[in-house]
Amino acid sequence: MNNIVGNTEWNGLPMPRRLGAIVAVAFGVSVSVLDSVIANVALPTLAAEFGISSANSVWIVNAYQLALITTLMIFSNLGDIVGYRRIYIFGLLLFTAASAGCALSEGFASLIVWRAVQGVGAAAITSVNTTLIRIIYPRRMLGRGMGINATVVAVSSVAGPSVAAAILSVTSWHWLFAVNLPVGVVAFVLSRRFLPQNPVRVEGRRFDWRSGVMCALTFGLVMSCVEGYSHGMSLQAWLPMAAVAAFVAWRFVTDQLRRQMPILPFDLLRIPIFSLSIVTSICSFTAQMLAMVALPFILQHSMGYDAVSTGLIFTAWPMVIMVVAPVAGVLSEHIHAGYLGLGGLLVMTFGLVMLGLLPASPSDFDIIWRLVVCGMGFGLFQSPNNSIMIASAPQHRSGSASGMLASARLVGQTLGAALVAFFFHWHDGETTMTPLFVAAAFSLFGAVLSASRIHLPLPEGLRRK
Repeated sequence: MNNIVGNTEWNGLPMPRRLGAIVAVAFGVSVSVLDSVIANVALPTLAAEFGISSANSVWIVNAYQLALITTLMIFSNLGDIVGYRRIYIFGLLLFTAASAGCALSEGFASLIVWRAVQGVGAAAITSVNTTLIRIIYPRRMLGRGMGINATVVAVSSVAGPSVAAAILSVTSWHWLFAVNLPVGVVAFVLSRRFLPQNPVRVEGRRFDWRSGVMCALTFGLVMSCVEGYSHGMSLQAWLPMAAVAAFVAWRFVTDQLRRQMPILPFDLLRIPIFSLSIVTSICSFTAQMLAMVALPFILQHSMGYDAVSTGLIFTAWPMVIMVVAPVAGVLSEHIHAGYLGLGGLLVMTFGLVMLGLLPASPSDFDIIWRLVVCGMGFGLFQSPNNSIMIASAPQHRSGSASGMLASARLVGQTLGAALVAFFFHWHDGETTMTPLFVAAAFSLFGAVLSASRIHLPLPEGLRRK
């Protein structure tokens, strides 16, 4: 039987070390989010530079995403064993080195390889960033920490297109990746100085590399099947891949169910409020991505907007999150997070339905107020929901909880994007409002799930006094 050792009474870092630690986490998270957005915006430029098709250029994004999702749960599990601080710093070093590799790339193939390495570094950063917030902040202030994290993600998302446009207007695409280097170095220095070690750990626990390989294969194959189907892969090629994915997933899941501390944390999923919060998170991110991917096509193909105008209008959604998420984090210290999640997702549902009912020739205001409503709802939901997920896990399983939180986001985003592609194929390439109403359905289902958590006891630290 493994023994849990360490400071079980740990309750956050004192000031001003807490401030240095949260800045270190914010820098690492911001650079990984910013880089993803920058690469998306720069795809047309990169396609022209390398003389490749638009479809092939998407691999610059896919290589990053696939590497991230296949290694995410591995790093979160390793964090529980070797330390969240070590995994985070390793991720920063790998991401920064890979950014240098991307910046120095002269060919498409080398850029793809370095982007995949970047994805592994981003997985290490993302896998433990929220559990680091848990041990940085006192229990009663966890919601504030999650609010700051959500704000950093939103700010990075907003800044991405502007940073990419500014860089490409004055210099070559190589600087899209070189810009990560000073931020990565600063984040590394701050992390070394301020981030704490794991407060508790399981004595004698070893990482199961066989399970790690199976985990990577399962997530990689399943996500490849989703991507392949949504992009029109032939059934002759898709069905064998799906069959292999199903077999590998079955073997992996049955093996994990027998383990005391599995990589795929079924022990945490047996905690009702944790599992409900995970599914609610998947629903919310699926709804968000359905709207985020479908709306640019609707605005540009059906309503006459150009790419620049669309990008400017879309900043309304994440900019509202920047304001609402920290407020929601503070509110979660006084109001049950289930109520906040219910209210937030109902507001988001209303906004999505209103987007689906846009007139044929809308004004900018018609679109922007609907996006603001969606951003308000998502921001109100996200911080309290993340707080529940992290706080409901035992301290020695915080890394796995953080990995599940990030995985829920990635699964939701992948599912949302795939559903948009499916609906466009279903309508023979014509734009349709269907994804927006489906997004509203996902958001409403998430609201129902959030309401079902209200009667469940909150984790320690989130309980109302």
